[in-house]
Amino acid sequence: MPPHPTHDEWFVHPDPLSGESGLRFSCTMCGNCCSGPEGYVLIDDDEADALAKRLNLPLHEFLERFARVTSLGVSLTEKLSPFGRDCVFLDRDTIPGKAVCGVYEDRPKQCRTWPFWSSVIKSRSTWDRTKRTCPGLGKGTHYSVQQIRILRDTIEM
Repeated sequence: MPPHPTHDEWFVHPDPLSGESGLRFSCTMCGNCCSGPEGYVLIDDDEADALAKRLNLPLHEFLERFARVTSLGVSLTEKLSPFGRDCVFLDRDTIPGKAVCGVYEDRPKQCRTWPFWSSVIKSRSTWDRTKRTCPGLGKGTHYSVQQIRILRDTIEM
């Protein structure tokens, strides 16, 4: 994987609470990262196996019911909702006003690494643009530059 530019190492100015560079994020369970226009939640073989086991399904049945083949690879399916297309495992009913992941412990790397995708953290402007739809950006847990690099390098998004 080619090295990523580090000109905005994240985002240079120390965090007012920790005194370190880095970013803050805390999931608010809004569901915005799990919904919207048609998209992809790509899964690899290990993730498909883990999800099938979690749902107590044979792998072939899990793939038939909850996945689709795309030009980018295997993706989880989506379901229509008033918010657009929700991930098939997004649950908007259990906690009123919140959206929770029905497979949280086994969610794919793509979900585990949000919002520390290279496409989101490449500059302050991309981070600020993403803040418009993700109310948890800039709040909550402080992630150090080292933690962000590890999350960013886990998956190319």
